[in-house]
Amino acid sequence: MTASLDLTSDPVELTAQLVDIPSVSGSEDAIATAVESALREQAPHLEVVRNQQAVLARTDLGRASRVVLAGHLDTVPVNDNLPVRRTGSGDEEVLHGCGTADMKSGVAVMLHAAATLADPKYDLTFVFYDCEEVEAERNGLGRIERELPEWLDGDLAVVCEPSNAVIEAGCQGTMRIEIELTGTRAHTARAWMGENAIHAAQPVLQRLVDYVPRQPVIDGLQYHEGLQAVRIDGGVAGNVVPDRCVVTVNHRFAPDRTLAEAEAHLREVFSGFDITVVDAAPAARPGLTEPAARELVAASEGEPVAKLGWTDVARFAARGLPAVNFGPGSPTVAHTKQEHVSAADIRRCSEVLKRFLAG
Repeated sequence: MTASLDLTSDPVELTAQLVDIPSVSGSEDAIATAVESALREQAPHLEVVRNQQAVLARTDLGRASRVVLAGHLDTVPVNDNLPVRRTGSGDEEVLHGCGTADMKSGVAVMLHAAATLADPKYDLTFVFYDCEEVEAERNGLGRIERELPEWLDGDLAVVCEPSNAVIEAGCQGTMRIEIELTGTRAHTARAWMGENAIHAAQPVLQRLVDYVPRQPVIDGLQYHEGLQAVRIDGGVAGNVVPDRCVVTVNHRFAPDRTLAEAEAHLREVFSGFDITVVDAAPAARPGLTEPAARELVAASEGEPVAKLGWTDVARFAARGLPAVNFGPGSPTVAHTKQEHVSAADIRRCSEVLKRFLAG
């Protein structure tokens, strides 16, 4: 039986309805069907398309510019935190449960706007997609870009990921490298006959300890880079000098660097060592100088901040759209058993977006 969603209701109530539809990555059919059904029934001014477990909707009003709003329907695995639990009342109310912050509340804000803004200032595209919380190759946005690329075109993208109801502009890039150290095996009773590859990692670790990350200011926003060892693999047995060790390092870099520039920087930092790039995603510039972005900032009546992390705004930036994160809830509670979102955050985001989109 398809769950019934009331898109015109208070976005707080809509959030609770969405949270109570389990949608762990790869199992989004029920929530996608509920969203599709509600949009078709309650938003007749929108063209609605289903793409596997993603739902897309848009206006075609001939406006001078288009705003794309995107949010993922999936969550991380449930951790004994469903159904939704509510505490407090009014603007002091808090919703607790899997997906409340990441990002059923953001999806609720989007759905409410989709159903209640029949005559917006901009043409609007709403993208509700699947598999954001798993490996990048399964991300529904990537599939939509391959199969329905025109649905991601526009002049500004707003990704409603949790951002404490503050505009987080752009995002950092991320790159993961492996540094391989080699040695010579020997019995630990005759260790001088070998060369310990784990010991050979000491200079790599020292460079990480001594590293001073940049904090560049871009479009008036300060980013903070990072370089951290995240894994060490090595060892053969309890009585063998190891002949191989791999240190995995993650680099978070500001949006004034391309992937090629970030890689060149890492090769400079670890010059003399064998480096392999195993994963990378580009950064996204803030783009706050674009007209639609400036109008969103004005509607928010607050100061934007830099996004210190990677989100799907980078996918839109790569297509030439300035992109920001703007959604209820804190990213620090996402993926935890204690995940929650305040009613005040949900209502603020809904009011700001409707004020911006309605002009």
